[in-house]
Formats: sequence, C-alpha cells, structure tokens
Amino acid sequence: MFLDFLLNWLTNDVAIDLGTANTLVYLKGHGVVVNEPSVVAVETDSKKIIAVGNRAKEMLGKTPEEIKAIKPMKDGVIANFEITETMLRHLILKSQQKKFLIRPRVIVAVPSGITEVEKRAVKESAERAGARKVFLVSEPLASAIGVGLPVHEPHGNMIIDIGGGTTEIAIISLSHIVDHNSIRIGGDEMDEAVVAYLRRKHSLYIGESTAERIKMKIGSAFPLDNELTMEVRGRDLISGYPVSMKISSEEVREGISETVIKIVDAVKRLFEETAPELSADIADRGVVLTGGAGQLMGLDKKIQETINLPVTLVDNPLTSVVMGCGKILDNLEEYEKVLLPDV
Repeated sequence: MFLDFLLNWLTNDVAIDLGTANTLVYLKGHGVVVNEPSVVAVETDSKKIIAVGNRAKEMLGKTPEEIKAIKPMKDGVIANFEITETMLRHLILKSQQKKFLIRPRVIVAVPSGITEVEKRAVKESAERAGARKVFLVSEPLASAIGVGLPVHEPHGNMIIDIGGGTTEIAIISLSHIVDHNSIRIGGDEMDEAVVAYLRRKHSLYIGESTAERIKMKIGSAFPLDNELTMEVRGRDLISGYPVSMKISSEEVREGISETVIKIVDAVKRLFEETAPELSADIADRGVVLTGGAGQLMGLDKKIQETINLPVTLVDNPLTSVVMGCGKILDNLEEYEKVLLPDV
C-alpha cells in the first residue's frame, strides 16, 4: 500500500496538446490541469518573459513597443523555437503541483502532416523544457482515442479535427492512420477572414481577438434558423476614429465562406480516395467532428450536406486530443502502436 502511494506521488508524467490557439496539459492521475492560450508576452530588448497563457493573450494588440505578445505556434507547428520552449517549461511546471522529484515523461500531439524536421523541433523543445523522455502521437489518432472510437479494431473510423492552425482529417483502423489529409487551415484563418471582410466591406479595422469573439458568437457555416447580430467596436479606416457597428451572422458567414469551403473540400477529397471497404464502414458509423474550430455553428451540417453522411460533433471538442494523449499516457503498453517512431 505504501509502495503504491509512493509511486503515485512520484508519477508526474504529462500529455500535451500543443495547439496553435491553446495548449492543454494532462497530468497522469489528475486529468486536464492546464488549458491556456498559446501566447507569450516578452520584453522586446531583453527578451524577458512578462506573461504566458491567459495573461499574455489579454495583451494581444494592446502592448507598447517595449513588449510583444507572440504566438509561437503557427499552422500547428513551432514557428518560434525559443518562445515555444519557454511556454512549454512554464506550462509543464505549472502542471506538476508538488511533484518535482523526477523529470516527467511527456506525450505531445502533433499534426499528421508534420515533417521530420518539425517533429525533431517539437521533441527538442519538450526535452529542453524539462522532459526526460518525449513521445509523439498524431493529433487525429489522439483525438479518436479521446472520444472513445475503437481504434484497435479492423474497422474504418473517420475523424475530422479542426484546430486553430490545422484541419486533420483521418481514417483510422487497427491503431494506425490508413488515409489522411492534413491542411494548414483552421480557426485562425477564419479570424483573419473576418478581419479582411470587415475591412473590405465596412472600412472597419478590428484586431484578431475581436474577430475571434465574432466568430464564436455569431459565426456559422450554414444558414441559421434565426440569424444573429452583434455590436462590434473598431476603428474607421476613413476617419481614423473609433466606431461601433452592428454586423450580422450572414455577413460573417460570407466572410469565412472561402475558408469553410477549403475545409469541406479537403474532407470530400479524402473520402473520394478511400478504399471501398473503409468507405462502407464509415457509411455505417458516420463521421466524428472535433477540435475547437469544429464548434463553428452549422459546420457539421455543411460537411454532412457535402459528403451525404451523418456528422457528429463530440461533446467536448476542445479537449479530445489531450484526453486521448492522457489515455495513451495511462496505458502506454496498450497504445504503444499509436506512437510515432523516434526521430
């Protein structure tokens, strides 16, 4: 009994969903203990870290010249090696509670389309941040495990995971990704599209944080039964003064339509290339939709209309990847086959 208690006390392994928009950390035996934006605020000259996560995100678009709020992840991969390492170290330490006796083993979810160089960058960042051993797993596989799909069975399971920087579409069978399509398009591109649309149509300049709020509140991929409106504040590009304007969900839908079409077309292409036996399994089981940007209103209907198959948005789309990583962490022997080879 005492030995079990001691081993439990020493267990500080973590699983990480290192996302473009948010980073989530799962602590073995405790569940998700960190869920913060992937943003770091640094002093421009000294490179000193001012804030990480929620506090840093609050500074986006509001910092003086001496301070920069940086998103170190872009399109699901590391864009700024040094800042990513700092962010990881902060979040790993934050997750550890009182367990500092041994360095943790770490599982990190990565896009299925990641290159060998990008894999090495993720692994080295985690090691420099304090991990004694780093395992990598493809995001769609982790997400499928997180939502409870029977990945070990000889049946085709199709999952669409739409994050901030990437859309991961995969068909999984026998613990492996059989077919996949990974495109570097996601929620961030939708935000940029909202910014560009309002600038073009209304000469209204807004920041990406405001665009994200608009997308989350009234954004949609499919006509709504009751269309919505929202009051938005920004800067008039003609007068240069702050203005307030009411915009509609129809306008936001028009603004993000090209991004939505790219995602839907990627799903359609993969399904058209899938082997008949797997297609039959998917037709029976339907398609699972997950990821933070997968919550866009009507996106499930838009995809369903295109591929003519039932599409189900999972209950907790934001945490499916990290929960899948957590299950792998808790049962490494059972899930050994899903881990990516060492780089």
